[in-house]
Amino acid sequence: MTSALIFIFVYFFLFFLLGTAKKNNSVVDIGWGIGFVLTAWIRLNPSLPASLPQWTITLLITLWGLRLFTHILKRNHGKPEDARYTVMRKSWGSWAVPRAFFQVYMLQGVLMALISLPFLLPAPAGYAVITPLYAAGFAVFAVGFAFEAVGDAQLAAFLHNPTRKGQLMTQGLWRYTRHPNYFGEATLWWGIWLIAISGGVSPWSVVGPITITCLLLFVSGVPPLEKAMKNRIGYAEYARKTSVFIPWFPRKDR
Repeated sequence: MTSALIFIFVYFFLFFLLGTAKKNNSVVDIGWGIGFVLTAWIRLNPSLPASLPQWTITLLITLWGLRLFTHILKRNHGKPEDARYTVMRKSWGSWAVPRAFFQVYMLQGVLMALISLPFLLPAPAGYAVITPLYAAGFAVFAVGFAFEAVGDAQLAAFLHNPTRKGQLMTQGLWRYTRHPNYFGEATLWWGIWLIAISGGVSPWSVVGPITITCLLLFVSGVPPLEKAMKNRIGYAEYARKTSVFIPWFPRKDR
C-alpha cells in the first residue's frame, strides 16, 4: 500500500510541474483515469499470488481508466484551460501556483487514495471468495460502466451535431437522468467495492465509493453543471420531469 501512496504523490507532482509549465491545470483531468490504472497495477503484490477479486478489480479499473483517459483526451486536446481552472487561477492571483499545488493536484491525489481504498487495503491470503457478492459487484460495475460510457458517447454525438447547437440533451439515457455519466461513475465504484469485500477486504473500504459518490453529487459533478444549465431555455421543464441522478421514468404532465 505504501508504494502505491508514494506513486500517487509523485504522479500528481509531475502533473503539477506539467500544468505549471503549460499554464494549464486542465492536464490533471487527463491523468485522472490513468492514475487509477497505474495505482491498481502497482498494488498487485508480485511476491504473492493475486486472488480472483484482485485480478478482476485491476482489469476492470484498467478498462474504465483507459476509456476515461481516451474520452477526456479527445475532449480537451487543443483546447485552452478549462474555465473552472481559469477562474481559480485569476482569483488566486500571485498565489496561483502554490494554491494549485495543494488545492488542485495534491487534493486530487488525496481523493484518488481514498477512492482507491477497495483495492489499496490488503485482503487476507487464502480467503474464500464470497461468490454472490463477487457476482453482484461485477453486475453493478457493468451497469455503471455502461451508463458512463453510453452517456458520454450520446452527449458527444449530440454536441457534434451542428443542427442541435444551443439545444438541451434530453435523449437516450439523458431522458431518464440528467447526469447518466456521473450516475454511472458512482455506480461502478460501488461495484468495485462489492468485488473487493467478496475477497476479504475490510468493509471499511466503503469510504472509497462514498467519497466518489459525494464528490459527484455535492461538489465537482452535479452542482456546477446544474448551475451552468439552469438559465438555459427549456432546462426548468427538463429538470422538473427528469431525475437529477438516479435514473427513473420521466414525470408525466398532469
